[in-house]
Amino acid sequence: MKVNTILSRNVIIALIQRRRKIKKRFREYWVHPILSDRLVAGKFYTMHSQLLDYPRKFFAFYRMSITSFNELVKLIGPAIAKEDTNLRLSIPVEERLSVTIRYLATGASFNTLSFDYLMGASTIRDITKTTCEQIWNVLQPLYMPIKQEGDWIKIADEFYSRTNFPNIIGAIDGKHIRMIQPEHSGSSYFNYKKFFSCVLMAWTDADYKFVYIDVGSYGTASDSEILKRSEMGKRLSENRLYIPSGRHLPNDDVGDVIPFSVVGDEAFGLGNHILRPYAKRNLNYTKRIFNYRHTRARRMVECTFGILANKWRIFHRPIDVNITFCVRIIKACCVLHNYVRIKDGLNFTETLYSCPMDNLTINENNRGRNNMNNVRQYMSSYFISPGGAIPCQYNKA
Repeated sequence: MKVNTILSRNVIIALIQRRRKIKKRFREYWVHPILSDRLVAGKFYTMHSQLLDYPRKFFAFYRMSITSFNELVKLIGPAIAKEDTNLRLSIPVEERLSVTIRYLATGASFNTLSFDYLMGASTIRDITKTTCEQIWNVLQPLYMPIKQEGDWIKIADEFYSRTNFPNIIGAIDGKHIRMIQPEHSGSSYFNYKKFFSCVLMAWTDADYKFVYIDVGSYGTASDSEILKRSEMGKRLSENRLYIPSGRHLPNDDVGDVIPFSVVGDEAFGLGNHILRPYAKRNLNYTKRIFNYRHTRARRMVECTFGILANKWRIFHRPIDVNITFCVRIIKACCVLHNYVRIKDGLNFTETLYSCPMDNLTINENNRGRNNMNNVRQYMSSYFISPGGAIPCQYNKA
């Protein structure tokens, strides 16, 4: 066998010895001594059983009730459980879920959680990645399902009850999720706010729950562009969401039949089932009334984002994982948000992001017109009629 003429014999020997040292260093411990007492001193084994005696503390620690946590274990347990081997015991489902929830709820790094749970940082990373994926896969069909015609009617009734805006089946907006720059991404994720992000495009109802989400678009993309390219945007424009054709407005049984629509801010254009505010130019009294009523409905998506970020505080810092993992984290948090909202309601002292009616601002920018402009004009007249007016609107216009 001929010796490589480029590298000398001494260099080759040095490389082999260095490789052996690296291997020896990595195999120095099967389990690091600091982590060897996990079953005795790990946070799950020292805290979890005590928290079961104090429901309010349990909720503060896991962001959900004891009942909700136990049910979540049953739901995703079969998907994340591992088998014991002859060499070691597997990490239980409850502990896997515990470390994942704490990562999402606190935003702590994998290294920090490593010292808390006495697991390797790489182990925690793998557990979190797998568990987030299965949380979405298992919970999405149950707590963010595809809506049917009756569901849209219920959402519209709830919007009218809470915001006094009829025939609205959702509010849409995009949220920039701060993240560390992905490798080889260039400036695609560098947004106009001067930080790297991917976009969470969300459609929410009047109960602060997500109806549809699209995650992972470039931070440089506009909200209108993201919605147009997303699956939910395509289904909306092509009338493939089982949305009812429309109905009369309250107290206006002899008037026009108004289609159901979603409300969005000035980033979205008027389109099929998309309703946005009037432009600032030539804004008369009637249009100002419409913009105020529109903002009352649109604020629901803003409040939902606030509740999401205040409960799952991983969103309070840049997410320092690759883009695929980041998308899993965002999707898991969104479906967990719905899960906890349905199971435990809303904890106002810890999770509600304040969106008072008195502080609403009116969005008055606009681009373009289309057939939804006729709907907007009709509703503007309706809002100043005896059957559609509300007292507070006259103090805001």
